[in-house]
Amino acid sequence: MAVFTPLTETQVASFLERFDVGALRALEGVPSGTENSTFFVTTDRDRFVLTLFEQGESDELPFFVALLDYLAEHRLPVPGPVHDRDGVALQQLAERPALLFPRLPGRHPEAPTLAQCHALGDALGRMHKVSQRFEGQRPNPRDLHWLASAQHKVMSYLAADDQRLMGDEIDAYQVAFGDASPLPQGAIHGDLFRDNTLFDGDRLGGIIDFYNGCTGDLLFDLAIVVNDWASDADGHLDRERYTALLAAYQARRPLTATERELWPMMLRMTALRYWLSRLLVVYVDPPAHDLTPKDPGEYRRLLLTRLAHGAPPLPAPVSST
Repeated sequence: MAVFTPLTETQVASFLERFDVGALRALEGVPSGTENSTFFVTTDRDRFVLTLFEQGESDELPFFVALLDYLAEHRLPVPGPVHDRDGVALQQLAERPALLFPRLPGRHPEAPTLAQCHALGDALGRMHKVSQRFEGQRPNPRDLHWLASAQHKVMSYLAADDQRLMGDEIDAYQVAFGDASPLPQGAIHGDLFRDNTLFDGDRLGGIIDFYNGCTGDLLFDLAIVVNDWASDADGHLDRERYTALLAAYQARRPLTATERELWPMMLRMTALRYWLSRLLVVYVDPPAHDLTPKDPGEYRRLLLTRLAHGAPPLPAPVSST
């Protein structure tokens, strides 16, 4: 179970007294996650999610709180953190930073339907449109500069062909993005895989786990989503899911000419981003807890597929009604 800091009912009941959320009725550890301790909390008034932050820089947490508050204020399907009676969201519990969230409805989709892809594309397009006005700043910790520096940490663990593949790809990204006009930027999720969404049937209940959130290229965020949501087991893009997601997205935020030109390259770069980050976990920086690292080979295969087949044409933007 991914609860790294156990809590007692007495601890949580006392913690809840800081908020106007009712009295504790049930406490349940959540057996998922790789970094933080998560609990389902039920009171006599509602259901909540309590997160204890086990890793990372605690001084970055105010950025995440401000971003979630901002997105919730703009009616995006995100869990805005619960503020205490003094208006403070970020707390301490069991000597860990802690946040309390409303529990959103739904489950993680394993095989996204076309309707789910459309709903996610619509929500992401709305989020990116408003996030460009968010004033908070946190540099993207996994951008092209990180790729260029971090690759050297894994090269000795790779076969010669993979060393050339990674090095050649990063060189190609530096040329393509270095010569291009600046891409639209804003606050991005940074890790919007299927398991960071909740669906009740085909209705999007919420987008969760913004702890990779940062300021970056909106196209970077979109490419991460498409690589996960629209790829089959071999890394090939499913045309119907691809079109459903991107058409809904562009109805909210049409891509610029530069974004459309760089789209195939961004799909490749975000595939390499996860290949490299997973290699680092396996060989260089294993998780602090006893968890099984994700397979780096999945995103190596996906990268090779993007190189071999490119990207399907982007759907034409259609104005939202």
